[in-house]
Amino acid sequence: MMPLVFFLSPTDPRMLSTLDATLRELVSDSLVYRYNVEETADGLKGEEGTFSICTFWLVEALTRAGRVEEARLIFEKMLSYANHLGLYSEQIGPTGEALGNFPQAFTHLALISAAYNLDRALGAGA
Repeated sequence: MMPLVFFLSPTDPRMLSTLDATLRELVSDSLVYRYNVEETADGLKGEEGTFSICTFWLVEALTRAGRVEEARLIFEKMLSYANHLGLYSEQIGPTGEALGNFPQAFTHLALISAAYNLDRALGAGA
């Protein structure tokens, strides 16, 4: 969220390092976990899925950092998790199932923002 709200420049070395750490530690098959579920005792029962909004935030952060091809691949992968109406749930389970609140309005706002900024970045390179 930091580059999305202009707290840090998307190309600040600290932000780039955060992006790399996120990709290394919290991403599974292009989808983003809120936190490392294996190392964090949150006291909740059941399994945690990846968070759709976090994945779209990653797409936008990568886009703003100039890592457009990485962002595009993650965005396109994420599109495959929408239902037949193009709606997203709050979380995506390990086998691609919709988990949590559905439909999730905040996720759709992040989708729109990520799509808008990715499209602008891709258009700028054309």
